[in-house]
Amino acid sequence: MSVRENLENVRERIEQACLRAKRSPDEITLVAVTKTVGPDRIQEAVDAGIEVLGENRVQEAEAKMSAVRGGVAWHMIGHLQRNKARKAVEMFDVIQSVDSLRLAREVGKRGGEVGHTVDIMVEVNTSGEETKYGGPPEGAVDLVGKISEIPNVSIKGLMTIGAFTDEESVIRKCFRTLRGLAEDVRRAGIPNVEMRYLSMGMTSDFEPAIEEGSNMVRIGTAIFGPR
Repeated sequence: MSVRENLENVRERIEQACLRAKRSPDEITLVAVTKTVGPDRIQEAVDAGIEVLGENRVQEAEAKMSAVRGGVAWHMIGHLQRNKARKAVEMFDVIQSVDSLRLAREVGKRGGEVGHTVDIMVEVNTSGEETKYGGPPEGAVDLVGKISEIPNVSIKGLMTIGAFTDEESVIRKCFRTLRGLAEDVRRAGIPNVEMRYLSMGMTSDFEPAIEEGSNMVRIGTAIFGPR
């Protein structure tokens, strides 16, 4: 199937998930994940209506950005090393994977150097899996509060990756945890924080993610095919 046909299928699945959750598909931002995908295929997705692209690595994104035409936003969704923060700040519209106070301070510092406020999300490890990045759920509200005090950083939401398992109940628990944390942050009334986005759900689990409250899904394989 073509990228356009795959996208139509993904959008239909998003609509069905929203229907089950009594939500509007207009609430959902679709991030097309372009890890290992070449510029030609990415351009197909943009021409088919994709407005947000997600990349896992700074170096890989750097090689693609100038080759893709259209007014798209680029999100950094992979683990960001502090020594790559300057590049990331210059290249990406949003950094979703801020998982520590040290990284947030580095992002804020680099944002100040280039003269703009960096939109970020705070990544939370809701599954507890050691292979995943993200701060622990029990410290998430406190982490958001501390990051909110850093100049040149603006928190726009939270991000997580569901558990790597076939047990849907376990995956859903990860997503409910993040939704609950977002509600806790809202109740805390922390300045300079906007819980606009709950970024959760990928090719294997975006439908339950939407049903559990996600309004931003990061999908690669279902759009571009197996890597």
